[in-house]
Amino acid sequence: MPLFSRFTLKEYDLEDDIIKLETSQVTKDNYIYKIVLKSTREHVGYCDLRTGHSLSLYYFGNIGYRVFPQYRGHGYAYRASLLLFELAKRLDMEYVIITVSPENTPSVKTCEKLNGKYLETVDVPSWHSLYRNKERVKMIFRYDL
Repeated sequence: MPLFSRFTLKEYDLEDDIIKLETSQVTKDNYIYKIVLKSTREHVGYCDLRTGHSLSLYYFGNIGYRVFPQYRGHGYAYRASLLLFELAKRLDMEYVIITVSPENTPSVKTCEKLNGKYLETVDVPSWHSLYRNKERVKMIFRYDL
């Protein structure tokens, strides 16, 4: 039985001492969160965990994050990723992939700080939706759980 069918949305919330990931939506293969500062309740961004492994997800990654510009530089994407690693473990995932565009230096630094294994830099294939969104190159990082 999948994890999502046994819990209410609030039971998917994740937190550390600085941020809380408040569940926005859960489907059988995607857990979407708002990133919220615990001290002020400010909504500082979004993140999600996409479960499973496929060729399409190899380019998308299992974890995505977006921190609003005025809140960048505080490690919130790093913290959110660590919390999503814990969720991935609970979902019996053996590893997760995070992909970044090479020119996105802050995200590259986040991926490096998370201590994953850099696999490769790839051209996004023309059939992928990322390509239609004008994303042409991705760096691929793997994190064994």
